[in-house]
Amino acid sequence: MRRCFVVLGIFIIPINILLSEEKAGLDWWSFQKIIRPEIPKLENSFNAKPIDAFIRSELEKNNIKPSPVSSPERLIKRIYYDLVGLPPSYESVQRFINDKDIYAYEKLVDDLLDSSHFGERWARHWFDVVRYAETNGYERDEVKPNIWKYRDWVIKAFNSNMPYDQFVKEQLAGDEIDEPTESSVIATGMLRAGTWNDEPNDPHEYKYERLEDMVDVVSTAFLGLTVRCARCHDHKFDPIPQVDYYRMAAAFWAGTIDPGSRSDMGGPNDKQLGYEKVFGWTDIHRIPPPLHLLKNGDPYKKTFIVKPGNLSLVAHLNRPIMDPPKNSKTSWRRRQLAEYITNSDNPLTARVMVNRIWQHLMGKGIVATPNNFGLKSAIPSHPELLDWLAIEFVEGGWSIKRMIKMIVLSETYKQGLINPSSNEIMQIDPDNRLLWKRDIRRMDAEVLRDSLLEVSGDLNLKMGGESFYPDLAPEVLEGFSRKSSAWAPSPHKDQLRRSVYMISKRHLLVPFMKAFDFPSSEKPCGNRNITTVVSQSLAMLNNQFIHSRSLNLARTLIETHEEDREAMFAAWKKIFSRTPESDELDVSFKHFQKQKSIFSGKDNARLLALSSVCHVLLNSNEFLYID
Repeated sequence: MRRCFVVLGIFIIPINILLSEEKAGLDWWSFQKIIRPEIPKLENSFNAKPIDAFIRSELEKNNIKPSPVSSPERLIKRIYYDLVGLPPSYESVQRFINDKDIYAYEKLVDDLLDSSHFGERWARHWFDVVRYAETNGYERDEVKPNIWKYRDWVIKAFNSNMPYDQFVKEQLAGDEIDEPTESSVIATGMLRAGTWNDEPNDPHEYKYERLEDMVDVVSTAFLGLTVRCARCHDHKFDPIPQVDYYRMAAAFWAGTIDPGSRSDMGGPNDKQLGYEKVFGWTDIHRIPPPLHLLKNGDPYKKTFIVKPGNLSLVAHLNRPIMDPPKNSKTSWRRRQLAEYITNSDNPLTARVMVNRIWQHLMGKGIVATPNNFGLKSAIPSHPELLDWLAIEFVEGGWSIKRMIKMIVLSETYKQGLINPSSNEIMQIDPDNRLLWKRDIRRMDAEVLRDSLLEVSGDLNLKMGGESFYPDLAPEVLEGFSRKSSAWAPSPHKDQLRRSVYMISKRHLLVPFMKAFDFPSSEKPCGNRNITTVVSQSLAMLNNQFIHSRSLNLARTLIETHEEDREAMFAAWKKIFSRTPESDELDVSFKHFQKQKSIFSGKDNARLLALSSVCHVLLNSNEFLYID
C-alpha cells in the first residue's frame, strides 16, 4: 500500500493525518490499520539499526547530524536509571568502562532487564496510567483492603515479561479467562483502584460516576482515547458517538452495585470473587440489567437500551458482544472487550503502548499526548517509526522487554547531550522533535528518593507485601481530626524501602514526593508535570530525610576512612559513581574545614562537617539530573 505525504513545516506527515470532513474523522492516522513501513535507506550511514534509520532519515532531510554517542560513564548511569531506577555503583561503572567486549553494553542491558528492580521501576510508570492509589479519596480516604496485592502483581508482570496482551486481559477480565487463578483475579484490582465515595449524596447517580471512571481508565490506558467525553453527547472531536460510550460501559454494568454499604467498597466481596483477601472485580450478574443511554448523561433521563459492543471507529472490529456460555457465572463482556483491545488488527493498542515505552526511555513520546491519540492529539514526530515499532511489538509476542532492549540499543538512545552544531540546529528544530541530541532530565520523585537511600547505604531492598508509612512532620497532619488513624509511621527499617512500596493516600501525599511532581491519582496520568520551582531546592536543603541520608553516609565514611581527604574522596565515588578532579576535591576539603571549625565545640564535629559536604554534593545538578 502506497502512502501519500504532505510537508508540514520541517516535518513530513502522512496525508491521512489530515482530517476529511467527508469521513468525519474516521481517516485519522491512529485509526488506520498498521502497515509495516519500509526502513529508510540513508545516504550517510550504513548498517544502521531500523530505529536509527527512521530517525536519521528525517535528520538527513534537514541536513542535521546527530550528537556523538555519550561517554561510557554517562551511558551506564542513564541505562541504570531508566531500567531499574537506581544509580550504578562506582565499581559497576569501572567494570563497564574497562570491559573491552563489543557486547558489553548489550550484556549490561540484559542484566538490568533481568533484575528484580526492573519491575519495581516500570510498574510505577503503569500506576500513573491506571490512576492507582491505595485509598478511596473523599472525606474518609480509607485504605482499600489488600489493594497492595495489585501493586505486587504489576511488578511481577513486568519482571516476568508477561506478554502485553495477557497483561491487558488479566486486568480487564482476570476472572473470566479460561483458567482464572487468584493471581489473575488480583489483576482486576485495576478496575477498583480509583476513587470511591462510600456515602454519596445520590447513590443512583454515583453508580454512573463509577461507570464513567472505568470507561475512562480503560479507554485512555489501552486505547489512548477519551471515551468518557461521550457520556453526555457525541464526542466533540473524535468519531465516538454517545452510544459508543454506553456500549463500552455495558462491559462493566454487570459488576456495578449500588453504593451505600461501606463494606462493599464499590465492588464484589471475597465470596463473590471466590478468593479470600483479594481486592478484585467480577460480575454480580451473569445477565446484567439493561443499560440505557442517558440524555445529557443524566441518570434520571433514560432513553433507549444500549446493547454492549465495541467502538465503531474501528469498523472491521465492530462486532456484537455475544451472550456468555450457559455454565458461566459472569457476563463475559469484559473478556470480549479485552479481546477487542488486544486484537492484533486493533490499530490503537500497540501504537499506544510502544509510545509509552518510547516516552519513558527518550523523555517524550513520538506522540506527545500519550493518553490521547484522537483528533486533538499531538501530531507524531515520526509516524512511520511509530508504526514500525507497533508491528515489531505485536509480531515479537507483545514483549515489553524486547521493545525496551530494541530502543536502548539504538544509537539514538545512546547519543549525548552536546551537539557540535547546536547553534545552527536550534534555528531549525528548537524543541528537539527530530531527536538530534539527548535531552537532560531531572530525576522523578521515586528515583530521587531511592537514589538518596542507595548512595547513603540505607536502602532496604525487601520486595512486596503491605505498604509502609514514612514519618511525616507534625504540621502535615495538623488539619486532620484523627491524626493517629490518618497516619501511623511504620518501623524505621520498613521506611527505608523503595518508593514504589510507600503508601499512596489520595488526600495525604508525602510532601517531599509531591514537591518533585508525584502525580495526583484522581484521574489517569499519561505524562507527569515536570517543574523546576523553589520549593524543590528548599526540600533538598531542609528536609529531614535528606539530612538523615547525609549524616548516615558521613558516619559510614568516617568508620572506614581515617583521613579526611580520603573520606571525601570516597563520598564523591559513592554519590557520583566517579572520582573527583583535584580541584573538586580541594573545594570539598575547604568546605569541610570551614564546617569543622564552625562545629568545633561539639564532640562529633568531624561527622557533622563531613555530613555537610555530603549534603552539598547531594544537592548538586550532577546528582539530581540524568543525562
